[in-house]
Amino acid sequence: MALVPSFVALLQPFAELMTAPTFGNFVTLLSGWVFAERRNVTGLIEAAGAVDRKHFSVYHRFFATARWSLEELGFAVLALVLPWLGEGSVLLALDDTLARKHGLKVYGAGMHHDPLLSSRRQAIMNYGHCWVTLGVLVRFPFCCRRVFCLPILFALYLNRKSAAKHRRVYRTKPELAVELAQRLARRFPHHRFHRVADSAYGGESVLGQLPPGFDLTSRLVLDARLHEAPPLRQAGTRGRPPRRGKLLPNPQQMLAGRARRVTLELYGRRDRVRLTDVEARVYKVPDRPLRVVAVDPLRGGRPRQAFYSTCAGASAQQVLTWYALRWAIEVTFHDTKGCLGLEEPQNWTPLAVRRTAPLAFLLYSLVLLWYAAEGHRLAAVCRRPWYPHKPHASFADMLATLRRVSAADISELPRQAEGWDNAPGSCSLSLDKAA
Repeated sequence: MALVPSFVALLQPFAELMTAPTFGNFVTLLSGWVFAERRNVTGLIEAAGAVDRKHFSVYHRFFATARWSLEELGFAVLALVLPWLGEGSVLLALDDTLARKHGLKVYGAGMHHDPLLSSRRQAIMNYGHCWVTLGVLVRFPFCCRRVFCLPILFALYLNRKSAAKHRRVYRTKPELAVELAQRLARRFPHHRFHRVADSAYGGESVLGQLPPGFDLTSRLVLDARLHEAPPLRQAGTRGRPPRRGKLLPNPQQMLAGRARRVTLELYGRRDRVRLTDVEARVYKVPDRPLRVVAVDPLRGGRPRQAFYSTCAGASAQQVLTWYALRWAIEVTFHDTKGCLGLEEPQNWTPLAVRRTAPLAFLLYSLVLLWYAAEGHRLAAVCRRPWYPHKPHASFADMLATLRRVSAADISELPRQAEGWDNAPGSCSLSLDKAA
């Protein structure tokens, strides 16, 4: 079954990155991915109706041996996203997710921490692939209240046992995160990026290796050593100048003193907290000024927390707002697994493994871009009366809309007038306003 022409037109920038036969296979596999019930390669070609077009091994070779770059595809998706963003820094989110697998012959699979089954008291491991994913945070005009995360770059994390088995140099997840940021900075040297990540990707090893033009907002431990800026060197002073200034109270001690009480509205949640902040520098990265925020929730039973941002001039509320937007990447992981079958493909070879799951992430981004440009108008023709009070479409609704308009071929129906401007960038994600 073929995709609607407006979606195929969205794929045209990828034609420059592949040969003509490979691009045809690419469109066929994406078509099958949208309609398939089972997301393995044979299921994709059956759903696309391509069984009699070419030998089935051609589509397996698309992942295993074809000459195309996954990184270039990610950069092409970012180029499609940029017109939807406003001026200023590009807001990014970074995290990792576990794709469960079966079979001892699957390349790169190993035991990883399973956050869905684990609790604070007990950590549970599961067998599969761990994907470190970098995505762009964006608001679309059809739903200005929600922030979406569109994945663009990916890295497969191999644990120590898997790295030794496949004779690879072991690299930690933070090292992979630094590598993804460096690739992005090299490709877009004239853009400024702002990344939000949890504490696993906000440590001093990551903070000290941020590329030029990159900012970072993350969590901080409550007993972190904080310092003032080093004093200015006076004329005639001998010896090496100090790198750190006076020792400041750590976040735990900051909350022990006086703190202001504020009500925060972050990502659809309303909280009453005690809040205090300071401009400081951490011990191992004394050259980078930070805005450190300590928070003590007054209800909900949640513990005290500390956050920081390399935007030292930002307010405490802005720092917390940026970090709250990180939740969008968790929604992306949930939707990609539940709606696009991220964990279902069972490719074995190294190159096929490194390409298949990221292609599902890129398809997630493309579906969102199509819905923002065309799909929300076509969805008005396919109204569902059982959702009369639904405020906005979920990703499952967007995917269902793409399937329905592709099957019914209603892409040429007249567009219905909307009450707002749908031009790219008309509802951009601003770094200067609370979400």
